[in-house]
Amino acid sequence: MSDLAIRVNSLGPLGSAIRNIPSATLAVLPDAAKLVFRGRSAAVDIVGQAFGVALPQEACRFSAKGVRTAYWCGPDEWLLQAGGGAPAALFASLDAALAGQSCSLVDVSHRSDAIALSGPEAAYILNHGCPLDLSLQTFPVGMCTRTIFGKATIMLSRPAPEIFHIDVGRSFARYVWQLLDEARGELV
Repeated sequence: MSDLAIRVNSLGPLGSAIRNIPSATLAVLPDAAKLVFRGRSAAVDIVGQAFGVALPQEACRFSAKGVRTAYWCGPDEWLLQAGGGAPAALFASLDAALAGQSCSLVDVSHRSDAIALSGPEAAYILNHGCPLDLSLQTFPVGMCTRTIFGKATIMLSRPAPEIFHIDVGRSFARYVWQLLDEARGELV
């Protein structure tokens, strides 16, 4: 189990020295407990109730309530994220609720860092390294998907019309941050 109290966010120093570009603002998102859940419909209902957020059943969508979010990753896979929570405590409570179920629950809190890109030019900046159509019609609020940015695999989500969240593996976090910041440079 990871412990967020001793984990150091790989983007921490970069977030405090960022250029102010209001049309495309970069920010480091706080660490969160992250669990990957895989299971069938009976277990899905149980974990959704225990987590406090119904797991989305529609492809490439996420559900959120307060500081908790459930991201659809595949037909039987979800990423469960809880801000401000201890991963071990969340894992223990969900594991207890799932007792006797045929499923998998893995703590992955340590594997990634998260970035917020917001502003009217956020989609434009993302398209410097991401091949998806990020228009509101094609990638609406509430959508998420695994994709690439440059050479990095990311989980991209859109919680608001001009806000994107990027969850990226720690080893690629600085790379993605620097590519985003470089692309923002053309807006100066």
